[in-house]
Amino acid sequence: NRVEMKNVNSIKGAYKALKFELVRQKNLMKRGVEVKQETRAYLESQMITVGMRMKEDADDYRFITDPDLPPMKISDETIQRILETMPEAPHNKVKRFVEDYDIDEESAKVLTSELDLAIAYEEVVKEVDSKFAAKVMRDELKRVLSYNKLDFADSGITSDDLIEFLKMLQDKEITAKAGHKIIEQMPNNDKSPKEIAEELGLLGVVKDDEVLAAVKQAIDENPKAVEDYLSGQKASINFLVGQVMRLTRGKADPGETVKLLKENIE
Repeated sequence: NRVEMKNVNSIKGAYKALKFELVRQKNLMKRGVEVKQETRAYLESQMITVGMRMKEDADDYRFITDPDLPPMKISDETIQRILETMPEAPHNKVKRFVEDYDIDEESAKVLTSELDLAIAYEEVVKEVDSKFAAKVMRDELKRVLSYNKLDFADSGITSDDLIEFLKMLQDKEITAKAGHKIIEQMPNNDKSPKEIAEELGLLGVVKDDEVLAAVKQAIDENPKAVEDYLSGQKASINFLVGQVMRLTRGKADPGETVKLLKENIE
């Protein structure tokens, strides 16, 4: 049944009146009581609605046909054509991203939050693993855009830039730490991600034997940190990782570095 509301003077008042009505009508239905068709008044001071008058049927609302508006008949074909040409609804896009690209719903929501970002992602996944691309774009790209107060459309970053950057990470041409620095330079930059990496001296990952040499040097030069780690202060490993990164100019893989440090300390 229809319930009409009177004495609503603001958006805030409309919200509070609807909130009260929602609770009131739910309680009535739970008790098996019919929600009556009526006009109610919103009392702002008490934030409640009270009955004013009953409405028996549609005639009580004084509905009349407008003589200047002729009847409109819309064919099923017209409706179908409109549906097919309508832009994809946000919730449908989220659902499609989850199903088509095998990513989680939260990532899909972030990637579809901007039309241009969603379009770029769909270009990227033609050449890069969808889950990997989603993670980096959700975490790293959005972090940089947020810090610079930019929408993706205004960032100057193209889908080709993202493909090049993601392939560099995926192919281990750069470390994750180097990736943080590179993507921070990408907004509104005429240089490609690879050119930025070369300019910053971040292109290339050091070989295993070089990392091992740096690990041993970090251990030898920092006996206090090693002692702390062996005594149970596991967080001290982070200091040693930092030393290895310094010695390798940030080109060592952090995960591999931790593994080598533990092997050589323990």
